[in-house]
Amino acid sequence: MKRILRIGMDVHSTNYTLCAMEPVIGEDDRIFANIQVTPDYKNILMFIENLKMKLGLDAEYDIQCGYEAGCLGYSLYNQLTAAGVKCVILAPTTMLTPQGQRVKTDARDALMIAQCLSYGGYHAVYIPTEEDDSVKEYLRMRDDHKTALKKIKQQINALCLRHGYHYEGTKWTIKHVAWLRKLELLPLYRETLDEYMASYDEQTAKIERCTDYHILYDSPYYLFDYSV
Repeated sequence: MKRILRIGMDVHSTNYTLCAMEPVIGEDDRIFANIQVTPDYKNILMFIENLKMKLGLDAEYDIQCGYEAGCLGYSLYNQLTAAGVKCVILAPTTMLTPQGQRVKTDARDALMIAQCLSYGGYHAVYIPTEEDDSVKEYLRMRDDHKTALKKIKQQINALCLRHGYHYEGTKWTIKHVAWLRKLELLPLYRETLDEYMASYDEQTAKIERCTDYHILYDSPYYLFDYSV
């Protein structure tokens, strides 16, 4: 029967604090190590190999690492799983934590994460697939077009105001756009406005094309925040 080994990781951009423990029913948890290393996933792999040497090469362990969702995003998860190490990202608001005031340190946080991994006191963060990530990038691209369209509208409005042209109705309706196209201007002003309107048409067409694309409706990123 495999023995269980859980490694809690309190991770920051400057360091990782690692705590390895073996939960034992009816006994105190066995804490094998609680150390700090530089922020490189290879140090975690080395930590695991050193633990195996310390605990005996003949012993079989079910090893799992975990860290709280935060500044590293999915990068450490992807690095560890690619190296064959089981890893989860814990949702901070779901973790079972000690009640009352306590001194917060990296070592204690790493131990708390190891305990959550051992006894199930957490919910794991959804890990996006490569397809999810492609949808996220697609949505970001669409929003870039929206930003560009907003800027063009501002430029057209400013051009009209500078030369005394005011539209009384609701702007950026079909009637407003038709009014812009029919303004009687000096040739170079007309050419300037026409170039702006060409950019307006191009960005509008891009946004409509992107919004109609069916992939937007097939991913969690369409429903939730994708700014990560």
